[in-house]
Amino acid sequence: MSTRPSKTLENFPNPNPERDFVIHMQIPEFTCLCPLTGQPDFAHFTLDYIPDQRCVELKSLKMYMWSYRDEGVFHEAVTNRIFDDLMAVLDPRFMRLSARWYVRGGIFTNVTVEHRAPGWTPPPVVHVPAFPTESPLRG
Repeated sequence: MSTRPSKTLENFPNPNPERDFVIHMQIPEFTCLCPLTGQPDFAHFTLDYIPDQRCVELKSLKMYMWSYRDEGVFHEAVTNRIFDDLMAVLDPRFMRLSARWYVRGGIFTNVTVEHRAPGWTPPPVVHVPAFPTESPLRG
């Protein structure tokens, strides 16, 4: 696999397609260019998805995200484009992509895109109580 930017997203078979599990990724070093000024824009992307049959290969995702470095694109457009490309490759049960854009002109922008597969319902949330840091039984 190349170590150059690429718009190709590779995937591999989900090792446990019979079960819902969340894949959570932090992508803190995304860069592209402002389409109006040509100045760099920086974002922290968070990707959460519940795979169906396929999972994204991490190195290809890294090269894919890198491919936007010299591209002029609006925050909303690039977030949705990345989401659409991931959807086309993965067709997950659930996916949420959030982009937190660093301040530009005193404004922070957050863009979030979400998908739920038709007929898929999330399992109920289980809340487990936290253990106290100090036990009343200890002296």
